[in-house]
Amino acid sequence: MSDRSEFSQLSEPLNARVLSNGKNYLYFGGTAYLGIPQNEDFLKLYIEGIQKFGLNNGTSRGNNVQLAIYDEVEEYAAKRYGTETAMITSSGFLAAQIVVKQLFNFGETRYAPATHPALWLNQAPTIKGSFNDWAIQIVEEINSSSQKNWLLISNSMNNLCPEIYDFSFVKKISSSKEVILLVDDSHGIGVNNDGLTALKIIPSQENVKVLIVASMAKALGVDAGIVMGSEKLIDLFKNSNAFLGASPPAAAGLYAFMQGEKIYAAELKKLKENTLSLSAELMGKADWYFIPDFPVFFSKNADISARLLKHQILVSSFPYPDKDGATVNRIVLSSWHTKNDIHQLITSLS
Repeated sequence: MSDRSEFSQLSEPLNARVLSNGKNYLYFGGTAYLGIPQNEDFLKLYIEGIQKFGLNNGTSRGNNVQLAIYDEVEEYAAKRYGTETAMITSSGFLAAQIVVKQLFNFGETRYAPATHPALWLNQAPTIKGSFNDWAIQIVEEINSSSQKNWLLISNSMNNLCPEIYDFSFVKKISSSKEVILLVDDSHGIGVNNDGLTALKIIPSQENVKVLIVASMAKALGVDAGIVMGSEKLIDLFKNSNAFLGASPPAAAGLYAFMQGEKIYAAELKKLKENTLSLSAELMGKADWYFIPDFPVFFSKNADISARLLKHQILVSSFPYPDKDGATVNRIVLSSWHTKNDIHQLITSLS
């Protein structure tokens, strides 16, 4: 495997191709699934937003002087994604931490396997096994317990070795229990579920309150975080010191987000086409694991990164879950890849 430092001091923005030490590499990594950071139409909207609102907003959400766009984008996001209301923060990490800290005393708290660190309260939860096994176990534990209130915390999917989680288990939870299900949809929002969120696939249960938290910096291309759920819970988070004291994200990015719905739809269509092309090529090959419509392809071959690098193709390759873990090799597609890019990748894999 190539020394990672070779690509750790890049001086140009990430795109379908990156320049390092005078060489041009075809790049299949990162999380810009919809290519928004280099989308010309989106950049125009962002610049328009800068002209309207300036570069950033140095005031807090508790300040007596406020830009109206923050309330507007929260209302827009709630309507777009089909939830009662929403809360926008400066990052997905901050959004997740606000929610977890406010809810941790709600009742018994349980984490699903491989939950993202943004959702940890303190140290990493040591939950082993598959999501499906955990789901079976957690229903049994809740239903047999005398404890009424439960907080369940999970990702919406495993984006490293792609798997979209099945939340149908909530239908088996006793109606006598009160459950808050907190789901991190950072890698799904804008890509899965027709470009919407995991809310579309989580069953509606009267005794299960669902909260979606996500980074908007991945597929949506905006440096912000979002929480979506009931008005009662969102009001609780908005009255926290962390929310009121923190500076909000730049209004320009949120302006572009609200104006960019057609751009997102067009880029999602391109991404699906790219994903279908590579899926058809890798179907049935034992060295690869992937799922329909999600643009991440996990390689079981430890040498794949070095092999592709010889063809000047750079893929996602890093230790997981920490610096001492095994190297995880993945191909990540984006809508910014052209048909020729996909063809070059397929040829190199062959």
